[in-house]
Amino acid sequence: MPRLLSLNVGLPKDVPWQGRTVHTGIFKYPVEGPRTARKLNIDGDGQGDLGGHGGEQRAVMVYQRQSYDYWRDELGRDDWEYGQFGENFTVDGLLDDEVHIGDRYRIGDAEFEVSQPRVTCFRVGMRLGDPEMPSLLVARHRPGFYLRVITEGEVRAGDEIVRTAVGRHELSVATVDALLYLPKRDVVTLRKAVDIPALSPGWRGSFEDLLRPKAEPAIGWPGFRKLRVTRIVPESATISSILLSDGSVLPQPKPGQFLTLRAASQVRSYSLSGTPSDTEYRISVKRDGVVSTFLHTQLKVGDDVEVAAPRGDFTLSEEDSNPVVLLSAGVGVTPVLAMLRALEKTEREVWWLHTTRSPADHAFADEAHNLLAALKNSHEHVYYTSERNRLDRDELAALSLPADATVYMCGPAGFMDDMRAALKDVGLTDVHQELFGALPAINPGIVGATTTTPHQLAGAQGTGPRITFARSGLTVPWREDFPNLLEFAEACDVPTRWACRTGVCHTCVTPVLSGDVSYRPDPLEPPEPGSALVCCATPSEDLVLDL
Repeated sequence: MPRLLSLNVGLPKDVPWQGRTVHTGIFKYPVEGPRTARKLNIDGDGQGDLGGHGGEQRAVMVYQRQSYDYWRDELGRDDWEYGQFGENFTVDGLLDDEVHIGDRYRIGDAEFEVSQPRVTCFRVGMRLGDPEMPSLLVARHRPGFYLRVITEGEVRAGDEIVRTAVGRHELSVATVDALLYLPKRDVVTLRKAVDIPALSPGWRGSFEDLLRPKAEPAIGWPGFRKLRVTRIVPESATISSILLSDGSVLPQPKPGQFLTLRAASQVRSYSLSGTPSDTEYRISVKRDGVVSTFLHTQLKVGDDVEVAAPRGDFTLSEEDSNPVVLLSAGVGVTPVLAMLRALEKTEREVWWLHTTRSPADHAFADEAHNLLAALKNSHEHVYYTSERNRLDRDELAALSLPADATVYMCGPAGFMDDMRAALKDVGLTDVHQELFGALPAINPGIVGATTTTPHQLAGAQGTGPRITFARSGLTVPWREDFPNLLEFAEACDVPTRWACRTGVCHTCVTPVLSGDVSYRPDPLEPPEPGSALVCCATPSEDLVLDL
């Protein structure tokens, strides 16, 4: 008969880790006597990162004595104590390859239902003093699992565990865990997983994503290639278009995508404002920095420029038939202008909302107006801030935009923040936006972090391959004392995104514009071609990363 061996609780606290502070509830310790299991957790227990742990779907964490014994032998450690894997219930029995998602158990006065495997994150490695532990838990099929509380009640160490129901399709915790984190997935098993009512919504959503047809591979070329400047066209007082070609038929970008250029020894990305022909690209650049000034003042017709293939996810949906709102400010007009060109023969209702400082700063005024005039159902509104004519929440409300419209928005960060809030206020929620700067960091549990401008390494400079962080506009020589690209980026204060830090969760997956990497350790599942898991990757040559 399975039995509850130890009841473990612990409240979140701030813990020092690698020069930072982590707010975490991973530290659980055995308690005597009964505790009440409630919908959100056990009395006296708590979770630090409610985005990945806790809540009704993850109220109670379970780990097995048998897995403690396994790791003791496997790792040669005898310092284990119950609760050390962050579990609330240390149990005898209930092995991961025997328990099913959806199984129900009576323990003491409470009843529980198995909702999902453990969320694999770096904190279990931090708690155990072994950073590879998140990867090992998945690779050895011993993750542990979460319970939701069906009936609240008292539990205590020593209680027997009685199964009261078996989950639909009888998929074990170990099977479902491997289905998410390991390669060679079986489609039939995936379909069974999404059909388990008890599976937590987060995991079900991940499996639904895996069942969707994969996006077509990016069309283009590896790394950078040379394209020649064929024309330079002034578009306003501060914006010029640069047309690029090598005479061959070029891969056709999706409306809204951008090109990444290497110029003036730096890397920058610029939206494609249109493709005049199948042999020519057009980017439009505002003069406001070192690279853009070089492009405006030194680039000449006939010069060659190193260019990476078109990319970007801010693209016009070809399947959507709803009204479309193209919303821009300043040079943010460029990707939505490409979208407007793609809508040239559309039956959709099109709204064009553009704001800029003055008529002299209004790029593509005639081109956009003529495109809109040719459409059957279009609305054009332009706002000049120098004339006290502003697009704000009240103006948006007065326009009576269609409630089912899809919005595509590009402009300065402050403008997009204001417009996103205003659009929400007027009831528009299907909003897509372009972001050229660094993506928002994902650093779960880190507290007190401050935003610092990316910079060169402190101390001795490296002598290895050159690492370019394209979004951050920074190139730094690799230094061999860093274990991976993630820690290298962090040392330069480049915004990063991660959760497990061991090649399991793919949160850190990063597009590679050029170059190649090697892995140590190997990830459990390799990323898609053209990308890297920076948490366990090191450079094999000069790299350009989309960070």
